Amino acid sequence: MKKSFKSIAFSALALSMCAMFISCENEQSDISQDNNLIESEKGFTEEQAFPDRTGEVVTIKLNGQSTTVDKIDGQYIFGGDMIVTPDVPGQKSTGRTRGRWPNNTVYYEIESSLPNKARVTNAIAEWEAKTALRFVRRTNQSAYVYFRRGSGCSSSVGRTGRRQNINLANGCSTGNTIHEIGHAVGLWHEQSRKDRDQYITINFGNIQSNARFNFQTYDQQGADGDEYTNALDFNSIMLYGSFAFSANGQPTIVKKNGSTFSGQRRALSSGDIAGINIMYPGDGGGGNDICEGVAPWSSSQSYQEGDLVTYQGFLYRKRSGRGWDRLGACGSSRDSGKSSNQNISDLNDVSKD
Repeated sequence: MKKSFKSIAFSALALSMCAMFISCENEQSDISQDNNLIESEKGFTEEQAFPDRTGEVVTIKLNGQSTTVDKIDGQYIFGGDMIVTPDVPGQKSTGRTRGRWPNNTVYYEIESSLPNKARVTNAIAEWEAKTALRFVRRTNQSAYVYFRRGSGCSSSVGRTGRRQNINLANGCSTGNTIHEIGHAVGLWHEQSRKDRDQYITINFGNIQSNARFNFQTYDQQGADGDEYTNALDFNSIMLYGSFAFSANGQPTIVKKNGSTFSGQRRALSSGDIAGINIMYPGDGGGGNDICEGVAPWSSSQSYQEGDLVTYQGFLYRKRSGRGWDRLGACGSSRDSGKSSNQNISDLNDVSKD
């Protein structure tokens, strides 16, 4: 009887220890899965079109300006994740681009095989909740954003007038997607503002040699333009963190007092929203004024083919030879470019270009 009792007790103890071991093993597995989930949710510390790949550093003509970019797989990458097309007339780059979406409406489509589509719909929900932009599923529109699988996180800047891809690798989080949508609607990187040296210091010696051009300001790149906030926004979702593109683990970007900071990828900041509200006001005016962001013509400046200027209330584009083409009246997005009023002064009457 005692022997039988001991045998039963030992078996119970063994079963208990086995169950405990299995439970601990399962708990450890759950913890490991949770850590993987957390890591996945963090996304990339800085968005890149082709992570861990080195391209050919080339200089291209971007809207008449010399611009340094990475050339990888036949694509031209500016700032790490912005896809640009050389020599596109009429889309001159600015600090906040003028390639707007008419009527505050962004048409889009999602690749059927894209994993974790919720990161796209959640990112869109963030933009719609805090701005006047609206995202509408494409039917037959020729200009639209296409969310698809990619090797990294990347996007074109502003509306291109055709299909434009937002490329999302599996590691691109909801925050990374919000960032890339920011590019698609016209936002550039915050750390490259023309006034950034008032707020931050760039440690070029710590930057990967093939990425140093990404840290030039836009006016240094020949793409100067307007800024819609009074100061650099350290909370902007368009800002890279202090260790972006570091070659040695040391900070590449620090505040003026030498302290480091993180680039948040959670939500739009108040500065992001303020800038977008100017670009896309609540009355639906975003993209409706063809002259928005275009400088007036100046007799002291030389112009190249494709340059845009305003003159006497009209938008003009420089021809390949001499002369200008009138594109339309300011305040409109749909103008024939020809006015019935023959008394309106024409830029060709005063320009020697």
